[in-house]
Amino acid sequence: MSLTQVAQRAIDAFAMVFETPPQGAVQAPGRVNLIGEHTDYNDGWVLPCAIDRGTVIAVRKRTDRRVRVVAVDYGLEQDAFDLDAPVVRQDSQPWSHYIRGMAQQMVLGGHVVSGLDMAVSGNIPRGAGLSSSASLEVAVGKAFQFCGLLHPPGKTDLARMAQRAENVFVGCQCGIMDQLASACGQRNRALLIDCRSLEITPVELPRSASILIAHSMVHRGLVDSQYNARRKACEVAAKEMGVSALRDVTMSDLRRVGLDDLTFRRARHVITENDRTLAAARILGASGSGAAHAEDDESRLRALGILMQQSHASMRDDFEITVPAIDELAHIVNQTLDGVGGARMTGGGFGGCVVALVPTDSLDDVRAAISRGYRSPAGEHANVFVCSAEAGAGVLHSASDMPSGSNARSPKH
Repeated sequence: MSLTQVAQRAIDAFAMVFETPPQGAVQAPGRVNLIGEHTDYNDGWVLPCAIDRGTVIAVRKRTDRRVRVVAVDYGLEQDAFDLDAPVVRQDSQPWSHYIRGMAQQMVLGGHVVSGLDMAVSGNIPRGAGLSSSASLEVAVGKAFQFCGLLHPPGKTDLARMAQRAENVFVGCQCGIMDQLASACGQRNRALLIDCRSLEITPVELPRSASILIAHSMVHRGLVDSQYNARRKACEVAAKEMGVSALRDVTMSDLRRVGLDDLTFRRARHVITENDRTLAAARILGASGSGAAHAEDDESRLRALGILMQQSHASMRDDFEITVPAIDELAHIVNQTLDGVGGARMTGGGFGGCVVALVPTDSLDDVRAAISRGYRSPAGEHANVFVCSAEAGAGVLHSASDMPSGSNARSPKH
């Protein structure tokens, strides 16, 4: 389902449930991280891009401070809460945590003018490592912004609020990469993000390459996984070495400290992954700005492929966040590419997706190899799709250009 279709689905659901058309629709994309895994909360560097899958919210401003939400993708489940009362978790509806958490942050920041009615839909596979949660949080922020805010936050501040919503309200101690990529994405470019300063450097993607994502069909939830445990291990390593974050440590520093084997390997992944991420950005930066360098693309893809394979091996052996199905999927893609491009796990780990940079003329070969060679533990084929690097969150439709042909009807009681 395309984002245009997702938007129509949200608009139709809004009109059906709330018996009035929305005033507009906003979107926030998911993201895929090309390289730089578990480095963000270590103040390091990451290299994501926003993708052409995301969350759409059809929205209408209310005259009171009440928020009503319909979750289109959860059978039109509904939630409602008052912004003048404490915003608390509704554990019977876990999807609502991200919405309530972001609304809470908007209130705490003194931004909210009024309540909203929202219909929410998306086309990011949940539990795939493509940041459906950050997309939803940023989209909620954009919905409030569309309806008017006091002192509207900029893109970076919006991303910070979304991160706090996930850390404090949802309970996942994620870094800020996902939210920044969703808020600040640029078309045809990846973003080198310094997660300490939050400085963003766009880098152009090779013109002759495509971004292929293969969902292993192994689902996981970050809060329920060992994500928080990995973060704790990094904090322990940094404390043992007397630094605020592992960004400040070199491999020479690490070798001089007598860490236990497990903590050593966790820290080694972060240190070497930072180095790989900066190297990848330098390789992509060689493409210049705007000029096509097709004759150089193969050499860049070969160099990037080496870094991506090294990244996957580090996640598998040092950080131990891959699973056998993901390892097999990455192996099939890398074997098919034969060095021109590369594949690695992307996301928090323990399932989800493999991302690959693939020469566009090799896409059919890679798809065929995955179809022949991969099955999930439950016997499923991988869900393979090609995506593009897109702009970050924004307004899809306002009242003046709302799509026609709504299938709205009165709700059943």
